[in-house]
Amino acid sequence: MELEFEVYAKIQKPVHEVFEAVYNPEKLSGYFTTGGASARLDEGTEVTWDFHDYPGAFPVKVIKTVPNETIVFEWADDRSGDETRVEMTFEELDGDATLVKIKESGWKKTQESLKYSYGNCMGWSQMLCFLKVYVEDGKNLRTFFY
Repeated sequence: MELEFEVYAKIQKPVHEVFEAVYNPEKLSGYFTTGGASARLDEGTEVTWDFHDYPGAFPVKVIKTVPNETIVFEWADDRSGDETRVEMTFEELDGDATLVKIKESGWKKTQESLKYSYGNCMGWSQMLCFLKVYVEDGKNLRTFFY
């Protein structure tokens, strides 16, 4: 058994707008990386994501990018030491809507890793909510959460 999870959300905007809101560091910083994102999520790059409400910047190693379809990256959980893989997929739906799925895998099979995976699952669920509000309404919902 592998420790992994998947969350998803339907966003009422075309796939290219939703993808750009994750891929583009200026847009990502408008609702998620409150301390900034250093660069676009181009395949083969390493970028940093920083959060005002969580100390330290996180290195994000981009493994694969297919515009309007997929972003895959790896990063380390500084609490557990687990190196995990995050796969984001963007599926175009009828009516100019997009289904975004986020799957994180690679957690160690320990109680501590299981605990931190739950925290990340909550974080990605919140990120999808923040993304939806940002893309659909132009508002930063994260500022009201933390």
